[in-house]
Parts: sequence; structure tokens; C-alpha cells
Amino acid sequence: MRIVIINGTGVKGCTYQLKEIFLNAVKHGNEITEFTLPKELPEFCCGCKNCFFKGEETCPHAEYTLPIWNAIMQSDLIFFTYPVYALRAPGSIKALLDHFCVHWIVHRPKEEMFSKRVAILTNSIGAPNGAAQKDVATSFSWLGVSDIKKLGFGLMEDVFWDKISEKRRAKMKEKVERFAKKCLLPVRKGSLKVKAFFFISKIMHQSGYKKELAQGKEPLLDNQYWVQKGWIRG
Repeated sequence: MRIVIINGTGVKGCTYQLKEIFLNAVKHGNEITEFTLPKELPEFCCGCKNCFFKGEETCPHAEYTLPIWNAIMQSDLIFFTYPVYALRAPGSIKALLDHFCVHWIVHRPKEEMFSKRVAILTNSIGAPNGAAQKDVATSFSWLGVSDIKKLGFGLMEDVFWDKISEKRRAKMKEKVERFAKKCLLPVRKGSLKVKAFFFISKIMHQSGYKKELAQGKEPLLDNQYWVQKGWIRG
């Protein structure tokens, strides 16, 4: 299995320790590629729309985004790990997700995404993790991933790993290792949500393409893509 690990922070604190537990549980016999944000994507999406109208390779930040996207495309499991900031994912994660919207089902989806799994591991001081995990889960549902697994911890005792009791750390280690085992199971494909996204997008693109031809306009890159894929009639 090919696994891409995306770290939402370069700080080697609790998030790092939990990631290392996960990594130790999955690394045997698998190919691991790791990225750390924001170091390996130091730019926010600037809204230039080049990716939508000219192609993702024309993104002004392509030197950072394409290596990460290409690794995701070649992977079987995409593992996100990050701390919860203000009840949400940190800005480094949002910056990554914003750059990949061009591949949402409503635009130019990659069919390879339909057979991948995403795993999300987060931690907070004590606040709920759900909203922060939803940022990634929502984006990857729209990217076509049906199988999304989540695990979150409220640290409670302290924000520094070495100040958390050994008993508490042992329990977290056990949960992460169980989570890791689940992430190596066969992938669930074709959720109703993803199928619905695709069906609605197909109708939208077929209608848009038909109107563009009737008006003598050059079809949008998204519509051309759907025709090339054979998902709508040319």
C-alpha cells in the first residue's frame, strides 16, 4: 500500500507523537511519502482562477502543489494529522484544500480518487474534534473519496506530550494502533453521497456544454474535460 502522510504542523509536539504511533503501525511493507505544512506549501490560494480556466499546472504555486497532488494521486491511503485550532483545522490545511478545489466532482474530478481512503487524526486541548475534521472530510468527499475514517483526542491533562500521564498516553497509543489497522482494510467505494455529487454534476455539465455549443462559445475547460472522459455527450 502507498500511503501519503500530510502533517498540518511542523511542531514536534502531541500531534507529531500521535502521528509517529500511526506511522510505526502502518510502515511495515508499505510505501510512505510524507509532507509537512506549511513548510512544503507556504502559499495561500490567491483566487487567480488559473487552475479552473487554464489548468492546474498554471497555478502560481504549482511548484508546491503539484508534488503533493501527484503523491496523493499515486497513493492508496491519504493520512492527515493536525492539531485543532479555534475549533477548526489550522490554516496550513485549509490552504492545501483550497488549492485542490479544481478537482472537486463539480469541476474536473480524477476517477482515481473514487478508490482511495482518507484517514484523519486530530487532537485538541479538550474541545470537540468534529468540526476540525469536517474541513478535510467535506473537501475529500467532493474530491470523490467515499471511505473517510476519523479519530480525535481531547488531551485534557496537558498540551505537552511528556506532561501527559503514562496511563493516558498508553490508552491513546492503543486507540491509534487500532485505528491504523482499520485504515489498512479494503477500501469502501461508491458511497451514496459521492454518487449523488457525480450525478448532479453530470447533469450540470451536460446542460452547460449544450448551451455553450448552441451559443457558439468555446466550452469551459471543465465541460471539455467531462466530454473527454466520456461522462457527458460531446
